[in-house]
Amino acid sequence: MPQVQPGSFLTLHYRLAGPDGADIVNTFDEKPATLSLGTGELAPAIEAQLLGLEEGTHTTLTLAPGIAFGQRNPELLQRVKLAMLRELGDPDAEYHVGDVVQFPTPDGQGSYAGVVREVSPPEDDWALFDFNHPLAGQAVTFEVRLIGVL
Repeated sequence: MPQVQPGSFLTLHYRLAGPDGADIVNTFDEKPATLSLGTGELAPAIEAQLLGLEEGTHTTLTLAPGIAFGQRNPELLQRVKLAMLRELGDPDAEYHVGDVVQFPTPDGQGSYAGVVREVSPPEDDWALFDFNHPLAGQAVTFEVRLIGVL
């Protein structure tokens, strides 16, 4: 049976669940996913768990807190002036705790997300954003059924 190697092309069903067991992604009731290892479609730590598995394998892996998506980094909590957000985006936007806001990358070619964690009183005019991955510092469960390995 073929085994998963770096650069393998995979056809698989998978389920990623957070620490509460709730599904984040689940392809088991849909068409299988196809992906190539090493292209960033899965977190590197999850890809590493797949290496060496044989075609036909169906297994569930639990990754300890911080392994799949890194540890939480307190430096990725940053205050952003609301005046700047209004200048660069929607001037009438309102921000609330839990909102996910897209920010452009410095080169303007992509974006990254920040979650509003706190909004100051109007006179202070800032919001605290968390730019950590939502699952950073948390345990995740990854269930996989390898249908094909090329």
